[in-house]
Amino acid sequence: MSDTLREVALAADPALQAYAVAQPAGGRYGGSERGFVLEAVREGYEMHYGEPRAVAGMDQDLRLLAGDALYALGLERLAATGDLEAVAELADLISACAQAQAENRPEHAEGRWAEAGDKLAPTG
Repeated sequence: MSDTLREVALAADPALQAYAVAQPAGGRYGGSERGFVLEAVREGYEMHYGEPRAVAGMDQDLRLLAGDALYALGLERLAATGDLEAVAELADLISACAQAQAENRPEHAEGRWAEAGDKLAPTG
């Protein structure tokens, strides 16, 4: 498997090459498989609501589609581990963050991301 979110995104769709940027070293959630899953889903979230780290210069429609693809990528890789409880937790995270954004409470979403990192991909 590829090591970085950028590599996986480009492997999933080479058309993203035109939008790829250098990705900061190290992930927000550590170097484990679970850390990668959270990175992929967080990048999808950022494509919907913030500033993605692996791509730039996309129009809003393409960003939404690419964000959805990264949500799916993260969920698929987590599902492949067979840990259905973790898959449910990740799906709840995606839903709660979308709801927080819809309710104009981005701080609630940030809190959920911190909790998810501690729960799904502890680095310590």
